[in-house]
Amino acid sequence: MIKSLDIHLPAGMRTATPRDWREVGSVIAEAFAEDPVNLWIFGKFDPMPAVFSTLARNVYLARGLCHLSGGPDAYTGATMWSHSSANRELGPLATLGLVSAVMRKGAKGAAKRGLTAAETMAREHPKAPHIYLFAIGTRKAARGKGLGKTLISPVLDAADRAGLPCYLENSNPANTGFYRSRGFERMKLFEPGPGAPPMEAMWREPRAVTGA
Repeated sequence: MIKSLDIHLPAGMRTATPRDWREVGSVIAEAFAEDPVNLWIFGKFDPMPAVFSTLARNVYLARGLCHLSGGPDAYTGATMWSHSSANRELGPLATLGLVSAVMRKGAKGAAKRGLTAAETMAREHPKAPHIYLFAIGTRKAARGKGLGKTLISPVLDAADRAGLPCYLENSNPANTGFYRSRGFERMKLFEPGPGAPPMEAMWREPRAVTGA
């Protein structure tokens, strides 16, 4: 359903294909390298590329929508979206591979914390139909240049045209101002697991489209 949205991409940004799963995962992993919740889950950066690449390949490219910015030799940003009705669960083989990678590369207990966080996020997820932003991020070298706005705006604008709200979980308080500037408001804070940094559930009502 999300792929039927009327999305207008600017120059330098494209829809990712199934072949781009490594690139999407790599960009998002770098963007979340210092994220409080992800560091609580994994303990270090090492498993993050495998985790986000697996999710890109098996969920968001397969049943959602991903975008990339920059050229093939230097992708600078990425997003991972889905419609709320999409199945975001990994299949058995993908789950086994992901858990194995986290157990090998993550800190002690990382796999258990990851499963707990995923279960909590699913439980807190709103039931009303919406567009879900799972992840957005840029390479470290691309930060501070307005790329975040460029990455998020096409789908938000398309959601406005479709009259659909949007939802995300903000795992870093440093990003609250950015999301608020794009129309998101806090729904609640929740802990993805015992002793974890809080996540901020944020909701954005569709805006009126000029000329509609």
